[in-house]
Formats: sequence, C-alpha cells, structure tokens
Amino acid sequence: MQLIVQNLATEYRDEGSGTVVLFLHGWMDSLHTFDALVPLLSSSCRIVRLDLPGFGKSEMPKAAWGLDEYVRFVVDFIKKLGIEVDTLVGHSFGGRVILKGESAGVFKADKIVLIGSAGIAKRNTARDFVLNIITKIGKALTSIPPLSLWKRQIRRRFYKRIGSDYADAGALEETYIKTISEDLTENAKKIEVPALLVWGADDIATPLSVGKRLSELIPNSKLHALEKAGHFVHQEKPREVVNLITKFIC
Repeated sequence: MQLIVQNLATEYRDEGSGTVVLFLHGWMDSLHTFDALVPLLSSSCRIVRLDLPGFGKSEMPKAAWGLDEYVRFVVDFIKKLGIEVDTLVGHSFGGRVILKGESAGVFKADKIVLIGSAGIAKRNTARDFVLNIITKIGKALTSIPPLSLWKRQIRRRFYKRIGSDYADAGALEETYIKTISEDLTENAKKIEVPALLVWGADDIATPLSVGKRLSELIPNSKLHALEKAGHFVHQEKPREVVNLITKFIC
C-alpha cells in the first residue's frame, strides 16, 4: 500500500487489530525486515510498518535529511494514517529515530522497543585513531591521478572493509553523515516512557555494549540479550523477540 506524506510516495503495511504498534526499520533496510514478526503479533496487535524515505519502495527525499526530518516525517505519517501509536519499535537506525522523537516529546508513544538500536557515539579508541589517519591518507592519495579516476570504488571498498554503512549509502551519503553525526546520549536520558531493549549477544554492528550503555541512560528500561544472535536478532530469533515484546506491551 502507498500514501503520500510530505509529497513523497510512501510504502507501508497496516495489519491486524488492537494495540497499535509502529515499526521503524534500520539503515538500507525496509519494512520487510519485520516480516517474521508480523504473523506472530498481528492476532493481538495492529502492526503498522513503513519504508522510510529513501529506502525500500518509498520515494527519495528531495534533499539530504537529518534525524529531525525523519522524526517530522514519521509524525506526519502517523497523522496521515489517523492512528494513535501505543508502542514504537525500532531496529538500528529506526531506533535512532525513536530516541530522537520520543525524547523531544513529539511521538507520544506509551512504550518503546529498541532492537539493536543505534544512536550512542562510539568512544574514541586506538582503532578509531588509526582509521582516522588511514582515511586522511587515502583521501590525499585518491586526489592524485590515476588513483583519482577510481576514487569512488576505492572509498567504497575501504568503508566496506572497516564495516561502515557509508559504503552502501549511495544517493543517501549526505543523509548518512548527517544522521550518524548526532550523539543521542543526552536524548536517551530524557526518555520517560518504559523502554524494552532487545539485543543480539553477537551483534557487531551495534555491539551489546551499546545496549548496556542505553540501558544505563534510559531511566525506565530493561535490556534482554539473546544468545547466538547478531544485529538482525528479530529475524534470527523471531519467536523469542515476539515473546519479549508481547510481555512488555500487555
């Protein structure tokens, strides 16, 4: 299904009835990341999920967006659909949007669920220092012919090698930089609603240490780490994740 929000064609799904649960997906993902959860939840909840602008089948934003733009878009989507959201669920980047919007008091959900959520700036390490130097050297080298001819390909391979989503940002490169540059540590402290944090113990994209830190920052929160699961814990262990969500929202 599609509707127009902020003049952007937006893909979404609206299934089931009952308590309204809105799902926000991660970076370079789509609403289908939650496919395994929907059949297990839609018998008791109304599950709404959408492709955020620039992802899945939704239209690309006309300019580079930051978190504020994504928050406003979600607010307008909720209004356009005419729903009142009881629980917000966000995976990775979706969690980042929830942290920003809920801390500002604009989402107004009763509860939030963060799955492998991003948003907390990584602390400086020796690895970060070395990578910063390598990046600067690489930028200088790729400005010199003939390496400059393959600058984009070289950069892509480098960022992919170090595990950065920047490599796959494509047309959303500026948006990626704008959204990840914002540290939401202070925002997390302002979350007043109950929060469930679900993590894969083997998550390397947003390590369990990030989940523990968020749990310390969000006053009324509880962290659950599922063993033998990674960043897409909701796909790897859907029944366990649904059980946690069901107990939390009921």
